[in-house]
Amino acid sequence: MRAQIAETIDFCGTNAAAIDCNGAFPVREFELIARSGLLSAPLANNLGGLGLGIDTSSIPQLLTILKDIGRANLAVGRIYEGHVNGLQLVQTFGTPAQIATYARDAHQHKIFGVWNAEAADGVKIFPLGDGKYRLEGAKTFATGCGYVERPFVNGTLPDGTWQMCIVPMERVATNIDPGWWQPAGMRATASFKVDFTDIILDESELIGQPGDYYRQPWLTAGVVRFAAVQLGGAEALFDGTRQFLQSLGRIRDPYQEQRLGKMAISIESGYLWLQGAAAQLDRYAPIFAGEPDVPHPQAAALVAYASMVRTAIEQICMEAIQLAERSVGTRGLLPPEPLERIIRDLTLYLRQPAFDVALATVGQYALQNAVNGSLWHHEAAPRRI
Repeated sequence: MRAQIAETIDFCGTNAAAIDCNGAFPVREFELIARSGLLSAPLANNLGGLGLGIDTSSIPQLLTILKDIGRANLAVGRIYEGHVNGLQLVQTFGTPAQIATYARDAHQHKIFGVWNAEAADGVKIFPLGDGKYRLEGAKTFATGCGYVERPFVNGTLPDGTWQMCIVPMERVATNIDPGWWQPAGMRATASFKVDFTDIILDESELIGQPGDYYRQPWLTAGVVRFAAVQLGGAEALFDGTRQFLQSLGRIRDPYQEQRLGKMAISIESGYLWLQGAAAQLDRYAPIFAGEPDVPHPQAAALVAYASMVRTAIEQICMEAIQLAERSVGTRGLLPPEPLERIIRDLTLYLRQPAFDVALATVGQYALQNAVNGSLWHHEAAPRRI
């Protein structure tokens, strides 16, 4: 399996430029991802998966895979991260029957995703009685539209609470607006606007209870997944910059050496942040999002740590973009050089919501806790068994 994953990641990198156009989707890439076993890998072992990211001891492996896919193609990394997220939500909040059903779907190479973004016409869910529900409204940034077959399409119930649900896309008719997606970067994610008005769902397609999606620390802890993909983009810039300069013989320039030194330090610090996040998650609980109803005194610490990881890696990526641009100049930013595409993709991907809230969460936790010693490394809760 390891060799298949490596071959898949290599193909993602070599084919990235070919699918860099609006409305494209990495079809062949996900055929290879399915063949390598990565679509079912996030399922628990008793469901025929590898427990990738569910068993917290496997989180270092998951983050490495996400980073490596992101290094090859950020668009593929974004879609695969959404698939992992969807399967984690199913296994955390689904009933045994739902978990079994969606595990079969994953083994049959269905792609999952989480479509949360919306505008003023966002999704509302109306109970009709007899276990039926009607959807009304649209989602924006519906990543993988037309290819993601099991998206979470979460919406607002009449009482204002937020309910998770999965829409079986091959069994419903939706109004898709591909013209809405005209981005500078991440073109191959097919992140269209989708109107779900008048879709009827069965109660079995509602996942968990209202408000479950926002349960902490798991909601915020999940940001380390997309941070890993983003770090892969920074690594790709580092590699691309080195290759470009080496091809021109500019390896003795002291200014280039300084810039590449800064990039190397930043990216290595990103690796350490991911390792730290994985260690914090493994200490906190043996199962990712396991026992969501059980309060824990270290939940706030995990939320703050994950927010630090997200913030630090965003800064690392932004520095990598700036240093790469300065190092290669205009010539290195022209196609067919890959750096221009990677910069576009990474710049757009970094614009995740609520950045300021994440940073404030870190400061709030620091101010409200003891000042002696580390707030995380030496006082984290022991792993629960």
